Amino acid sequence: MSRITQRRRVSRLVAGEVTQRPETLAVEEPLEIRLGGAPLTVTMRTPGSDVELAQGFLLSEGIIGGRDDVVSARYCGDDSEAPNSYNVLDVTLAPDVPPPAVDISRNFYASSSCGICGKASLDAVRLASRYRPGDDPVQVSAAALTAMPDQLRAAQDVFASTGGLHAAALFDITAGGAMQVVREDIGRHNAVDKVIGWALERRRIPLSGTVLLVSGRASFELTQKAVMAGVPVLAAVSAPSSLAVDLAGECGLTLVAFLRGDSMNIYSRADRIID
Repeated sequence: MSRITQRRRVSRLVAGEVTQRPETLAVEEPLEIRLGGAPLTVTMRTPGSDVELAQGFLLSEGIIGGRDDVVSARYCGDDSEAPNSYNVLDVTLAPDVPPPAVDISRNFYASSSCGICGKASLDAVRLASRYRPGDDPVQVSAAALTAMPDQLRAAQDVFASTGGLHAAALFDITAGGAMQVVREDIGRHNAVDKVIGWALERRRIPLSGTVLLVSGRASFELTQKAVMAGVPVLAAVSAPSSLAVDLAGECGLTLVAFLRGDSMNIYSRADRIID
């Protein structure tokens, strides 16, 4: 069952001439994540890799720290008589994992629009992270970094047909810089959560010795997710935000942005990038 793309007919106007043609669109649907049957959050995502998405989100929020913290994750109905929509995922945590200590209806601090001040955001991530990317001794060559965006773009199959998805990829520097996984999604934060969830499923958290590459900008939220997963190098093909740069500096994360062609801007921990 493919739920990633859908076909629609559109009217195309070029130089005053209108033609009708089919077009492929990226699917956007809500995913409700529950913990032990209790609603936790709803995110708009492209269906697929939903278990990875949920586990990556839970790790990014500091609720879990590894694969052993999750007992199961299963789709469930929406409390109606309708067939399972595959848009509700219930995660059962291990007995020794405490649930979120605050009201589950709260806005998670991961959201760049949550309204809390920058200092509170930085403090929250620094205190919540179980891993220390600043201690990672990995180094990566500039040539290896500049080759990564083309590898990512070549692997963006759904973007090639729709032009409407973000992507994230993980490169293992300790394995010669090989690309390990690529995930696409309508939301850039979801693509990163799916990559982190993929690693968590394989018990590869913390993500030492890796580069996380994102197809868009480097926001505070994506930088926070990299820190929480123990990623030492975050690279983006577009611009960073000021708070992303502040967080990277606080946590010892190497933040690279405007990674295009043979150039890049390095905003923190430039000593990891070698010529």
